[in-house]
Amino acid sequence: MPESGGSADEKTQDSSSSEGSSSVREVFLSYASQDAAIATAVVDALERNGITCWIAPRDVTPGDLYADGIIRAINGAKVLVLVLSASAIASPHVGKEIERASSKRRPIITLRTDTAPLTTALEYFLSESQWVDLAGEGTEAALRKVVNAVRIRLSPPSTTQTSSLQDRSGANPKSAKRRIAWVVGACVGVLTLVAIALFAVKQWTPTYSVSAKIAAPAVSTAPEKSVAVLPFVDMSEKKDQEYFSDGMSEELIDMLTKIPDLRVPARTSSFYFKGKPTTVPDIAKALGVAYVLEGSVRKSGNVLRVTTQLIRADTGYHLWSETYDRQLDDVFKVQDDIAREVVSALKISLVGESQPVSAGTRNIGAYNLFLQGRAIYQHANDRQDYVNVIDYLHKALELDPRFSNAWVLLSVALSAQAEDGFAPASQVQAEARSASRQALELNSRLPDAHIAAARILMVDDLDVRGAELQVQQAIELDPNNSWALSYVAVQASRRGEYSKALEAIKKSIAGDPVNSYRYQDLSGILYYGRKYAESLEAYRKMLDLNPGITGESLRLFKAEVLLASGNPQAALAEIDSEKGNVAEGTGSLASGEALLRALAYDNLGRNAEAATQLSEMEARHPKDMPFAIALVYANRGKMDEAFGWLDEAYRLRDNGLLSIRVDPLLKNVQSDPRFNQLLNKLGLQD
Repeated sequence: MPESGGSADEKTQDSSSSEGSSSVREVFLSYASQDAAIATAVVDALERNGITCWIAPRDVTPGDLYADGIIRAINGAKVLVLVLSASAIASPHVGKEIERASSKRRPIITLRTDTAPLTTALEYFLSESQWVDLAGEGTEAALRKVVNAVRIRLSPPSTTQTSSLQDRSGANPKSAKRRIAWVVGACVGVLTLVAIALFAVKQWTPTYSVSAKIAAPAVSTAPEKSVAVLPFVDMSEKKDQEYFSDGMSEELIDMLTKIPDLRVPARTSSFYFKGKPTTVPDIAKALGVAYVLEGSVRKSGNVLRVTTQLIRADTGYHLWSETYDRQLDDVFKVQDDIAREVVSALKISLVGESQPVSAGTRNIGAYNLFLQGRAIYQHANDRQDYVNVIDYLHKALELDPRFSNAWVLLSVALSAQAEDGFAPASQVQAEARSASRQALELNSRLPDAHIAAARILMVDDLDVRGAELQVQQAIELDPNNSWALSYVAVQASRRGEYSKALEAIKKSIAGDPVNSYRYQDLSGILYYGRKYAESLEAYRKMLDLNPGITGESLRLFKAEVLLASGNPQAALAEIDSEKGNVAEGTGSLASGEALLRALAYDNLGRNAEAATQLSEMEARHPKDMPFAIALVYANRGKMDEAFGWLDEAYRLRDNGLLSIRVDPLLKNVQSDPRFNQLLNKLGLQD
């Protein structure tokens, strides 16, 4: 009688098993022969979810020595799953397998079936093991926990331990610094508008965080018809198809979002948990949903296996699950089928155009190139990244010139390339504008195309009214689009429509509850509403969710709040509290510090120091800080100089102008007749 997964009598081998041809699998099952039924159930559960397993006697290659097969299997495995029972504790073979796995630093996941006391050796080797209690959980729930635990252990390092540019902010350092200062940018004209410059396609950018604290969703009770689509796991042999598995999850989010009666959190929030050891109930609670859809993708050549399951979060009950074995060309039909099954399982009635259908292209080559380009764009960190993204998109559009989503992303990537300093704006603006126009012509019902157009109108042209019309069309097509709602909120705050702004941003957060940039937008709205304490709290929340954004920004924002509150001495103390941490004369943080210091010196009557600061700003930054310079002159009451620089800011399309109607640091100019003329020119006058 065999005692463990690696000690069965060779005569009992199933040499006909199709799985027996290879000893290298992702999971090694260690068990005593008395627990064979439980071990088999574990293997079945793992393999249904696309996870390869090695278990004796099934996977011992005919002719191999048993011990050699076990050693090779443990060496090749990434995880060992132990079925722990009194029989396993008594088995010397199980002990040797655990010792071998421990020496190879393989993670061990323990499924405990009884309460038999451990030997001293097992206590030592299993002290860091993850445990699942079969008796306490029940078989079905325990197997689910084992599968989830294995999935987490198999996640590629890139999802959890990549550079801070990727797992903290999902962006390169220049764009991260630009994004920190939605509020600091209210008085610093070096910042592009967060709600538009980082618009629709940036919801494709994951916002990872090491923070364990997750905000409760805006709604206290999850609606019954609500589902979060978690990033599908790449189960391909080389683990090199993550862009494809992520792409399938994103496509499903996009499809399900179109269902009128179904609440689906945005991609940023659903992907927030990628690579984190978080339970399904915790994810559902944070996102405010009743169900989660999870799955895996195994892609090998033109063969595709997609395994997916819809889980009721509070009970762990599997409402529906399915495995699709298809050719790669069938990926669009698989996506359609999954979306329809989810809708059917949730008992949502669909009519007419509300049927979920994949959008964009049916050309698998173009789709694959698009996914690769998008995956690079989400973590673009240097000039070559952008070159690669744009090259992939050009190739995708050569295969399918009518691929509207690719035109949208091309427009976004070109704009971001300029914003992040990797290409002159004059070099890319024309193509970005053309790509946006092409997307709209091909699919005027694509919300992202309208938001892409709005970004160009707002950031490049300072055409507020034109941008607002585009965003309004996006809202009409998708009333729950969190990025469009965020734009509505930000722009309403700039018009002084505080209640409208709060209503829109709360709705945006409800649909994207752990997206740090939504809290950044909320902070700016509260600031313009003179709710300074709440504004700081929202800003801190943004930093909690995205520690990749430097805490220096919080220091400067505190200083700005203190200045707006009429306390320049405390503001200067805040600026000086970590003096020297920001490189002088570079970046939005340094520019923000220069402006705030000039304002503080002026308000404290330290005229010589203020004059020196302003002279440096005028000499070194006449083209990238015209609005900031205008603000200093306005603070001094020198209206002619202030409006001269405001006109220059308009000529240079400085986005700081967008806040002039409500900026608390600009109140000196708001009674001047030239102020209303400027508001009219900007489209900010009712």
